[in-house]
Amino acid sequence: MANSRETLILLGLMLYLSSLTTTTLAKSHRPITDVEIREKKHDCYADIESGLWGWQCKSSTTAKENCALRCLSPTCYELVYESDPLEEGEKDYVRSQEYKYCLHRSEKSSERSLGFWSDSL
Repeated sequence: MANSRETLILLGLMLYLSSLTTTTLAKSHRPITDVEIREKKHDCYADIESGLWGWQCKSSTTAKENCALRCLSPTCYELVYESDPLEEGEKDYVRSQEYKYCLHRSEKSSERSLGFWSDSL
């Protein structure tokens, strides 16, 4: 009797996990758009304004921008800006493009890793 109970529990767990994976895999395979980046960045600004990122992120426009970039993608911020954060009044179009490319690349790599799971199911 215990063996059939364990089998039912295992089957239920597998069904639950497969439903989570299916929902996650339903994500589109297209790269993140500029509109989606702007929307996510807007959400980051709202979090900064509410104080979730601390007072230092509200101390100046540039500090807020650095925090928003870190909020949007900690990995891309670390790769592009962390060693040399934006300074007051600085407009760095080259690094801006590198950051955007990193966002697109990281989005694709996360989809690729999800693809691995769909192939193995």
